[in-house]
Amino acid sequence: MFARLGSTLLAAVLPRLCLGCEAIVASPGLCAACWPRMRWLAPPVCEGCGLLFDPGGPGPFVCVACAAGMRVPRRVRAALLYGPESRDLVLRFKHADRLDAAPSFAGWMLAAGGDLLDTADLVVPVPLHWARLAWRRYNQAAILAHLVACRRRRICIPDLLVRRLRTRSQGAFGASARWRNVEGAFAVAPRHAQHVEGRRILLVDDVLTTGATLRACARVLLRHHAASVDALVLMRVARPERPAASGNRSRARLG
Repeated sequence: MFARLGSTLLAAVLPRLCLGCEAIVASPGLCAACWPRMRWLAPPVCEGCGLLFDPGGPGPFVCVACAAGMRVPRRVRAALLYGPESRDLVLRFKHADRLDAAPSFAGWMLAAGGDLLDTADLVVPVPLHWARLAWRRYNQAAILAHLVACRRRRICIPDLLVRRLRTRSQGAFGASARWRNVEGAFAVAPRHAQHVEGRRILLVDDVLTTGATLRACARVLLRHHAASVDALVLMRVARPERPAASGNRSRARLG
């Protein structure tokens, strides 16, 4: 209650600024100039990886890579593509204490993947190692997970997963090395192990690059007999395109 009151008082005194260019705006989020510059991942998207689908033909839409085998996580949704237009939004959120952006981000994520949240039993953020959490002071994935869960009245367990290895930043590696970097890094916290079996779990993170971190987390949950694991992220990197195999399948793929 006090937090909401404080936010209301600050909003009354301080002008709202665009998350992109910091121009004054009437409501939280992006201004009319910044909004169309973002590459939003609106339907039609692949039912599996959530990347944009080539228009034309009836759904459901499944890209070549997702149709080729089992997907882990089963479904992924992202609000927008990570690139020059959107990069600063998430970097300021992660490294510059711009937590005021989190409610807008959560709204965008719900618009992109609200259907995943509606079928989830639990919402679980990708964890940080305790040493990195102490240095950064907050886990941006946990903040997003809490907000999206609250808005749809879902249970969020922020410490269900733990990061037991202090791995190097994924940005230092290529696609294949990213998987080796996070292999064995995650575990289910023993005190929450009973909550996983038979549950439909939604993983939440800020950015998906190759998918290695989400795959590592999902596999740990599936080994503890989760019924299914989906993922919802704020942004994702577009993977290199492949020729469509036939019909109306997209050329996009999940890395």
